[in-house]
Amino acid sequence: MRFEVLGPVRAWREDDELDLGFPQQRALLALLLAHTGRAVPTSEILDVLWAERPPASAQNVVRRYAGALRRLLEPELPPRAPGRRLLRRPGGYLLAVDPDEVDLLRFRELTRQGKRAAATGRPETAARRFTEALGEWRGPVAMGIPASAREHVQFTAVERELLQTAGMAADAALLCGRAEQVLPALRRATALDPLDEPLHARLILSLAACGLQAEALKVYEDVRRRLTAELGIAPGAELAEAHTRVLRQEVGRLKSGPTVDLGREAPVVRVGSGGAAERPSLARPAQLPPDPAAFAGRGTELEWLTDRAGAVPGGARAPAAVLIGGMAGVGKTTLAVHWAHRAAGRFPDGQLHVPLRGCDPDRPAVEPAEALRGMLAALGVSAPSMPDGLAALTGLYRTLLAGRRLLVVLDDAAGTEQLRPLLPAAPGCLALITSRHALPGLIASGARPLRLEPLPAGDAREALALRIGADRLAAEPGAGEEIVDRCGRLPLALSAVAARVTGRRAVPLTAVAAELRACQSPLDALTVSGGTPDVRAAFLGSYRLLPPESARLFRLLPRHTGPDLTPAGAAALTGLPVRRARLLLGELADAHLVTEHTPGRYSLHELLRAFAAERVAEQGLPEVS
Repeated sequence: MRFEVLGPVRAWREDDELDLGFPQQRALLALLLAHTGRAVPTSEILDVLWAERPPASAQNVVRRYAGALRRLLEPELPPRAPGRRLLRRPGGYLLAVDPDEVDLLRFRELTRQGKRAAATGRPETAARRFTEALGEWRGPVAMGIPASAREHVQFTAVERELLQTAGMAADAALLCGRAEQVLPALRRATALDPLDEPLHARLILSLAACGLQAEALKVYEDVRRRLTAELGIAPGAELAEAHTRVLRQEVGRLKSGPTVDLGREAPVVRVGSGGAAERPSLARPAQLPPDPAAFAGRGTELEWLTDRAGAVPGGARAPAAVLIGGMAGVGKTTLAVHWAHRAAGRFPDGQLHVPLRGCDPDRPAVEPAEALRGMLAALGVSAPSMPDGLAALTGLYRTLLAGRRLLVVLDDAAGTEQLRPLLPAAPGCLALITSRHALPGLIASGARPLRLEPLPAGDAREALALRIGADRLAAEPGAGEEIVDRCGRLPLALSAVAARVTGRRAVPLTAVAAELRACQSPLDALTVSGGTPDVRAAFLGSYRLLPPESARLFRLLPRHTGPDLTPAGAAALTGLPVRRARLLLGELADAHLVTEHTPGRYSLHELLRAFAAERVAEQGLPEVS
């Protein structure tokens, strides 16, 4: 069987296309395809088939449509047999398909591969995979069903996936000089959403990068007129910046490979009475937290930051962003702050530090506008002088940074969209970002990724010695080794143990190791009071952001006893198809809750394994379907 929903709703049995019947019956199949792998509640089916009020017989009509589709998909099925394709589930229906049978599933898998390639610094591979994914898109989603049904959130969500992939494809293609690959998909995407300014900005840059400057300028003029006529607004900063770059013929440099920051927006320059641009005044912020006193190890990473952070393709004056990623507690913020203090002399105009609360278990992530207001205040802008609206705030922020060298530390980022307005566009500035998320869209736009792993054993011992005293550790080396091992060489765990040990000098390290050994969960011994960060709370911040299916797989991981987990092993744990299990493992890897140490093979840190077991005890063991 073959099914299509990324365009007209169609189905084939071998080479024969099937007649899918009435529009509402097609709508039921389209909804099942959009939910592939998950049961669709009957209530949602009723909402799609009858946008207003369903008739009294609606449930019976749905059963008739389901029966007709079941006989269509399996014509040899005996009467009243349940079949293996359209399955009845408690409260709804599920369409059982293989991953390669549905264009939407192929699109999602190729998009996932593109994101992984972008996250590992391979823009050419990313652009190719994104383009292949968009090749599955053949027209408006779910064509051939009633217009009221196509407006349902499930279909509009699929359309947003298509537009997001088109944007990521453009970012990757511009980065590696392959803009011609994405032009057809970008044209289709902007036609689907003619008021999407970021997509139009990418189309304009891609056209210019292909030498089609006249068409790029026409696209800008067309969208400018639509924005004015339909919304009564002028183009935003990102679109205006793309237009300016085309006019200045700056885009042709993309083909030779410099970094492209497609999140930039045009700065607003004030003009004085004499007609010359006025250089705005700027305070010199010094917002870095204190340099960590007990910093140990990370020599290779510090050298990488020093060598690479300033060496941006296109010359020393190009803007740059570096993303430090890794699991909760691995020391991302500590490394960023320590390096920022070492490199402060490179940035004579100051340092900004913005905690973005991307994984804070108690508070929501910081909105970009809120972050910008704090940054502008640090740069000397008074509250009454700050403009309204995100685009205007971003424009003022980038104007103030123009011609200056400033370091911006963006700590604990929630996602690329939160970050884009905060990235400096001025040559000579650097954004140093930490996040527990992979952020492939940011990397596709030119950010350089640095992934942190737990400390090597020697560095972990040094970190512990700096906190509790080298003499104390040297007196009981065996106990020290066990403490380091039971902390999984995780810096946050070592800090938690040190906080307990430092105030108990009379207690030998052997007793501390025995305490760690005796705890039912190792996380119990890593819980401290008095403001010291808590390992369990840090893990919880990552876990709470997982989608339900990914969270379920994470709770099942302690059942797997081998050193490595494969998609086939995850499928056996969950009862899901291998393709779906692979996607869920990818989501856990993107959240740094598992590590893909070689392609297709994943491992779980021992403390995260203990945390997953606690979630089972608290929430119950998830059933295997």
